[in-house]
Amino acid sequence: MSGRSALNRRVKSWPGWVLMVVIAIAFVVVGSTRSSGPQTPEDRVDEITQRIACPVCDGESVFESQNNSSRSIRNRVEQLVRDNELEDQEIVDEIVNAFGGDLLLVPKASGLDALVWLLPAMGLVIGVSGLAVAFRRWRLEAAGTAEATAADRALVEAALADDPDEP
Repeated sequence: MSGRSALNRRVKSWPGWVLMVVIAIAFVVVGSTRSSGPQTPEDRVDEITQRIACPVCDGESVFESQNNSSRSIRNRVEQLVRDNELEDQEIVDEIVNAFGGDLLLVPKASGLDALVWLLPAMGLVIGVSGLAVAFRRWRLEAAGTAEATAADRALVEAALADDPDEP
């Protein structure tokens, strides 16, 4: 009977895990594709220039840098935002094409670059799930061995009988 109830618990518990994985994937997808809604032109310029690296400075964005190259990129972004003909990603693409080099501070959210963001998140989910399964299995194994059997009692009695220190 105990084996059957353990099987019933396992069958009833796996849909919860599947649901949790589906929800986690849905959050990742929605979070990576969601737009923040309407912004002022200044907010758009700030957000775009924070994603573009300074071509001269090491590790600084165009937003932070006071270099002449960064100022010209910032001015170009402001002009493109003012014209209001392009989306943010199109503006970033145009800046990268115009100024050349590797100017992106944030990897693209598609193709191989998406794996940079997705693999660590999935590794974390898989690791936590694996630990949960292991802890559950250990708990179930420990629950099955909590009660002493007749063989356990006989072994203890034999050990006590052979103990020379016992009075």
